[in-house]
Amino acid sequence: MVIYMNNDELSIFIDELGDFGKYDSKSPYYITVLVFHNQSVVINDEIKRFDDYLNELGYKDIMIHTGPIIRQENIFRNIDLPTRRKLFNRFVAFTKKLDIMYVPFIIDKKHIEDVTDMSGKLSKEISNFIRNNNEYFYSWKSIKVYYDNGQVELSKILSSTFNIMIGEITFKKVMPKDYKLFQVADLFCTIENLRLKIEHKTLTKSEHIMLGTEKEIKKNVISKLDDKYFKSL
Repeated sequence: MVIYMNNDELSIFIDELGDFGKYDSKSPYYITVLVFHNQSVVINDEIKRFDDYLNELGYKDIMIHTGPIIRQENIFRNIDLPTRRKLFNRFVAFTKKLDIMYVPFIIDKKHIEDVTDMSGKLSKEISNFIRNNNEYFYSWKSIKVYYDNGQVELSKILSSTFNIMIGEITFKKVMPKDYKLFQVADLFCTIENLRLKIEHKTLTKSEHIMLGTEKEIKKNVISKLDDKYFKSL
C-alpha cells in the first residue's frame, strides 16, 4: 500500500560498479547509478513482504548483492542455483513494485587517460543531468544523498557537484545492509552492465547459467525495470 503524506523530501541512493583504476577488458565500464525516492511514498509494506520472503527461505537479514548472487561468490558461495535464482527474481519483482526512478552514468574506461580525466568526465555528466532537470531538483525542500563512500573519487564528485549545482544537501553514509534502496541501486548497476554486455556480446558463462540467453535476460530482467528510468517533471 502506498501512502502519500508530503512531498518535501527526496532521497537519492547511489551505488557504483567498477572503479577508477586502469582499463581492464574484464571490467571495461564504470557505472554509477542514482535511485530517486520521494519520501512521501511509503514503501514499508513492500519491504516487509520481501523480508518475510527471505525469512521463509531461511535467509533472514541477508543483504542482496546481485553480482555475487549471479557469480555465486561471497555469502552466496554455498547457495545453490535454484535458490539464487529465486532470490534474484524475487528482488527484481520487489523492485518492479516500488515507486522509484533511476538514472545511470556510464564511463567507457577504454577512452580514459587517468583518474583525473575520468573524474572530470563523470562530474560533467552528472552536472549536465542536474542542469537539464533543474525544475525537478529545485522542487524539493530537502534532498538527502545516501552513499557508502565506497569510492573516494566518487564521494568527492558527488559532494562538489550536488553542492554547487543545487545548494544545501544532506549527505549520509550508509551501511548497504540497512537500506533496501541502496541494494536496489546495486541491482540497477547490474542491469546496466547486463545491457552493455548484451550489446557487445560479452556475457559470461555464469550470467548465462544464472539468467539464460540474451533474449531471456532482456525479457525477464532488463525490460521489467525499463519503466523505472528517470522521467523529468
